[in-house]
Parts: sequence; C-alpha cells; structure tokens
Amino acid sequence: MPKQKTHSGAKKRFHVTANGKVKYARPTKGHFLTTKSQARKRKLRKGSYIAGKNAKNIKTLLAQ
Repeated sequence: MPKQKTHSGAKKRFHVTANGKVKYARPTKGHFLTTKSQARKRKLRKGSYIAGKNAKNIKTLLAQ
C-alpha cells in the first residue's frame, strides 16, 4: 500500500508539538488591522491548540 501524502495546506497552518498537541495560529490577523482594537490584536498573537476529533483529523492530514 502506498504511503499517504502530507496535505500541503495543512502543513502550512498546523504543527504537532512534542506532546502530540496540534497547534495553530489564530486567524484574522492578515489585513484590515486598523479596524481591530489593540486588545483584540494582542489576543491574536498567541497560538492556540485544537482538541478532540478535530486534532485527530489534522494529524491524519499531516500523515502522523
């Protein structure tokens, strides 16, 4: 059976940490930043983790 290829879009957006959690950057920080408040932009700086079934699906896309 052939190997599963890594999903090109997923590998740009997610990465798996050493503990096996799936980490991603918060969306909506690309443009139109003048309309967003400083507090909102500050909260968007930190990454976040995907939990549960969604994390399992992402790991499948990343071929892990």
